[in-house]
Order: sequence, then structure tokens, then C-alpha cells
Amino acid sequence: MSSLLNKAFLNAKKENRPALLTYTVAGDNTKKKSLEILKSISNYADICELGFPHNTPIADGGQIQTSSYRAIKNGIKINDVFSIVNNFKNSKKNTPIILMGYYNMIYQYNENFFLEKCKKSKVDGLIVVDLPYPENKNFASKCKKRGINFVQLVSPTTSHIRLKKIIKDSHDMIYYISMLSTTGGKLKVSPKKILKNYNKIKKQNKSKNVVIGFGITEKTIQSLKKADGLVVGSAICKEISKSIKKRQNTVTNVTNIVKRLKNKIL
Repeated sequence: MSSLLNKAFLNAKKENRPALLTYTVAGDNTKKKSLEILKSISNYADICELGFPHNTPIADGGQIQTSSYRAIKNGIKINDVFSIVNNFKNSKKNTPIILMGYYNMIYQYNENFFLEKCKKSKVDGLIVVDLPYPENKNFASKCKKRGINFVQLVSPTTSHIRLKKIIKDSHDMIYYISMLSTTGGKLKVSPKKILKNYNKIKKQNKSKNVVIGFGITEKTIQSLKKADGLVVGSAICKEISKSIKKRQNTVTNVTNIVKRLKNKIL
């Protein structure tokens, strides 16, 4: 049976465009608001990534860290993240949702218990930033047994041999980190070079969906249209911060940015 993730990529391909993936932090800036934002942007995003707020997010740049701190300050807990997903899936059951976070949270929560919760809440995929291949093989197979996609990460420094193994073991989506940086950094590499590296990954197995993340904004998204999918996170978190500061409607402002991003790749 084709996964919801696969279907989202297929639909985008039919429309001759990349899938648009958005990233927001669960509970930013309140539980209620983050659910409203999620529901609203899913009208334009093909796949929604939802981050677990973490107090030491090593891979995240300033914008996402700020979002995480706001959510933590508002008392968001892992169970709240699951209730946001549950709620979202009640009205948007066909929109795939990927949870993104760090392994120590999963470990502290209890791995099997965490995965059962994911299954129950209808989580479609998991990105665990600090659980690299091959250390993640056991966890990835536990995900697969429960019908959850484990998303493998690859970067410009991933060796050819390692890349082959990761692709062979990957599920329905691979996440290509476009540059060596934290999220939200300025695009230090030309889109041409990113696509060149990206094509090397795609050559290994054309049937795998490979998305590009890190450094994607309204300015850069159009030049990377050839990818299967593009992830925008920091630009969205930045918009939430800006709206809060200006006391504007976060849901409207964030939805507008996602709408503009979508229009650029149509």
C-alpha cells in the first residue's frame, strides 16, 4: 500500500512541481496557535513537518531555536505534541505529517512507547536529527513495522559508499541537507551546485523521493524547483516571531508566506 508520503510526492509530480514541505515547532507560540497554523498552512503545503521543541537543538539555527524556546516556555510536553498531531489528523487525514526531533527525547520517553504513540496519532514519518546511519538501523526497522517512514539524512560530505547503503536502506523519503550549516543559514552554495550534488543522489535510485532542506527561502526556492521536494522551516519560524512582535495575526501571516512559496514553484 502506498504511503501518504509517497502519494504527496506523486501528486506534486503530476503537477510538474516539487512537493512543498513546511516546518513549524509544536506549541509555537501556544498549543492552540500552533495547531491553527498547521491546519491553515496545510492548505498549501504537501507535507507538514512538526518539530519537537528541544532546549539544546544542535542542528537548528536562531529562528528555530527561538520558536523552540517560546514553546518550552509555554509548557509544551511530548504528549502535547501528540495531541496536536491527533487533532490535526482528525480534520486533515490526507496530509502527511512528519515529526522531527532529537533522539534523547525519544529515549527518555521510551522508544517503543514513543513509536506506539506515533502510530496511534497517525504520524507518517520521523526525522531524528542526531541518530545517524548505521546506528539508526534498528530504530528505522521498528518504525517500518509500525508503518512509519524513517527519514534518512544525507549531506554534501556523505561518501559515495555510505550514500549507496543509506539509499538502499531508506524508506519513502530521503532528506538532503544542502550545506554544512545549522538551519536558516544563508545559502552559501549556489543552487546549481546544490542540484549537481542532489542529482548524484537521485542517480543512485530514481524511485526514491529526495527532498532538499536548509537555506530555502522565498528568494531561493524557485532555483531549486527540479527537486522532488523542498523544505522551508526557518523562514516560517521567522515570520511567527515577526508577527508576535508586531502583534499581528500569526496564522494569516504564516499562511501568506506559505502561499507565496507555493506559487513560486508552480
